[in-house]
Amino acid sequence: MTVIVAFFTRLVHKYMPDAFVVAIALTILTVVLAVVAEGTTVNEATKYWGDGFWTLLSFTMQMTVILVTGYILAKTPLVNGVLEKVTKKVKTPRQAVVVATVVGILGCWFNWGFGLIVGSLVARKLAINVKGLHYPLAIAAAYSGLSVYGIGLSGTVPLVISTDGHFMESAMGIVPLKETIFSPVMLATSVLILLTLPFFNALMHPKDKDSVHEIDRSKISEEVDYKASDFQAPVTFSQKMNNSKVLGVSIGLLGLYYIYIYIADGGALNLNILNFGFLFLGIILFASPAKFLQALNDAVKTVAGVIIQYPFYAGIMGILVGSGLMVSFSNFFTGFATAETLPFWSFVSGGIINVLAPSGGGQWAVQGPVMIEAARELGASYAATATAVQIGDQWTNMVQPFWLLPALAISGLKLKEIMGYLVLVLVYLGVIFGGAVLIWGGA
Repeated sequence: MTVIVAFFTRLVHKYMPDAFVVAIALTILTVVLAVVAEGTTVNEATKYWGDGFWTLLSFTMQMTVILVTGYILAKTPLVNGVLEKVTKKVKTPRQAVVVATVVGILGCWFNWGFGLIVGSLVARKLAINVKGLHYPLAIAAAYSGLSVYGIGLSGTVPLVISTDGHFMESAMGIVPLKETIFSPVMLATSVLILLTLPFFNALMHPKDKDSVHEIDRSKISEEVDYKASDFQAPVTFSQKMNNSKVLGVSIGLLGLYYIYIYIADGGALNLNILNFGFLFLGIILFASPAKFLQALNDAVKTVAGVIIQYPFYAGIMGILVGSGLMVSFSNFFTGFATAETLPFWSFVSGGIINVLAPSGGGQWAVQGPVMIEAARELGASYAATATAVQIGDQWTNMVQPFWLLPALAISGLKLKEIMGYLVLVLVYLGVIFGGAVLIWGGA
């Protein structure tokens, strides 16, 4: 394992550019593929790219809000206090890697935005407290928890197809969550990853002390203590209003009361209601509007890369859709699939397409109709086929640098310092996910 890790680490350090450069390179690659494989002209491909650039603004904002509210919730005194207690009990580097992975997995299964942020924050705290911890591996381990988000409570495809009126309801009906993320196969897969991935990550920790890259403690700035008096003591009426816990808790309770009404009226779990809940829960736990706004300002810094890079991937999606590349690619795999293997090929194709356009919802909007039509013709499970596309998406997120941006912002590390470990995680998870969808398809 040490030799393999060293090889991939050296390889990535030498050849991996920054995340924004990767987005540019993927854009150019998609244009070339559209021209060569689909006969699209350069002018047409460019038009598809430009037309698609802003088409996912609504989804971009949803993703941004998930990350922002996840950061805010992780920074509330209650949650931050729990994280401090957990991290201070860890004594050895390998224990730290296990803890970072477990926190990332549990957090992302509950809500991928929260898990992505809280995992990175825990990894950073562990790096500060545990001597000899290889910092890049700790961050990579926490990020690897994102590998279960699609079969958790915030999985885009399972949530979409369980909602009344979704765009493919006439083709596949409503597929309840008990048939997707709460199915026996998916629950078992989540548990298997929770029990094994932390130890797989721990095995990658360098044994040679000279190879360990510890966090630079001399550059660690004091973080804002939202419990303490880092804020101006209320003197004037406006300052008292800004710090009023009555106002903060009142609006927070109003938000939670709306969620109660929404659920009582039969509302379905979706990205908007998750974001709504996280937002107002964060307001309640901070109580003071002033402290909440300070956390918000800090949170925005972690999502800057997402805000500017997502339109580039929306542009790539425009080329994939406009040129017909995505449909052709999906048809290629469905052409030789059987009822038993269709979920597996949906997983593989979903994973490859996700590298070009990391958007579970946007990808499903185009790839979904192809896969569900194939499932209808072959008599395959709609639930397994649709969820397999989502699993492919979460699988290759391990090497798609886009969602690593918040982790990089929190850690201060470069993409090339982390990616080598995630390549090995990708291989390991490929075995688990591939086996799971094959079992599900044949069930």
